[in-house]
Amino acid sequence: MGSHPHVVDDCSGILHIFSDGLIWRCPFEEINFGRFRFIDDNSVVFKDITYVQNLNLSLRLYKPTLTNPTAKLPVVFYFHGGGFCLGSRVWPNFHNACVRLASGLHAFVVAPDHRLAPEHKLPAALDDAMSAVEWLQKEALMSESGGACDEWMGDGIVDFDRVFIAGDSSGGNIAHHLAVSLGGGSVKAAPVRLELIERFWRLSLPKGETRDHPMANPFGLNSPSLEKVDLDPILVIVGGNEMLKDRVEGYWRRLKELGKKIEYVEFDGQQHGFFSNDPYSDVSNEAFHIIKRFVIENSN
Repeated sequence: MGSHPHVVDDCSGILHIFSDGLIWRCPFEEINFGRFRFIDDNSVVFKDITYVQNLNLSLRLYKPTLTNPTAKLPVVFYFHGGGFCLGSRVWPNFHNACVRLASGLHAFVVAPDHRLAPEHKLPAALDDAMSAVEWLQKEALMSESGGACDEWMGDGIVDFDRVFIAGDSSGGNIAHHLAVSLGGGSVKAAPVRLELIERFWRLSLPKGETRDHPMANPFGLNSPSLEKVDLDPILVIVGGNEMLKDRVEGYWRRLKELGKKIEYVEFDGQQHGFFSNDPYSDVSNEAFHIIKRFVIENSN
């Protein structure tokens, strides 16, 4: 008699992988988010829409409630973290970060979900991110032609010429790849904690690949050269106590050596995900003002 299936990977109690290959995910309603609570300060309105019908992929749109009728809103894409294996736009920490960005930047925030590993290994998440951008491009074209589109997109308040790409943790990886593909900017945070990074990369990358795969490491041996890629300005934000801070700092140094316009800001003593974990803390306020200044400087 063989042994009963047992858990071989346990990712934060939210994702279990069994020895027989079966996968269990904790329902959203049963996840213990601890100190994280949804922020609803009436500074934004939000709604969910499906952007890829056949994959049932949704995104959340955030719009500030107080708008200047003479000023259009820039667009900020926000890609959540979770090592490509966990996370969603509906998680309170990521939702709260988007509320802060939308209200504080006076911006239209687009927060897409993507397919998760190990059921859907990379490049599934990157493909989905590109689909979200293509969704926005279609909305922009329909808005310009006066055709049917999402009512928020068609009311004339969205500036489709000012689009920023932001990401937290693995979302920063997504932001980088979109920046390379589209020439857009990115706000990049550091990878997840050291004890989780190997597990998440192993679950999310194609079988047999390592963290030096081009989808994981932009400067790996087999990664394409970025020397001739026309990148828009990039802002890199990292906590000083990140376990893999050196890798993030190396990302900044390599792009700077290539002559790219990239800014690196390190917050002493801060851990992974400090902004999304508490977007209204004193240190997050500092980070937010840096982000806001970056958006203003690159909106002309």
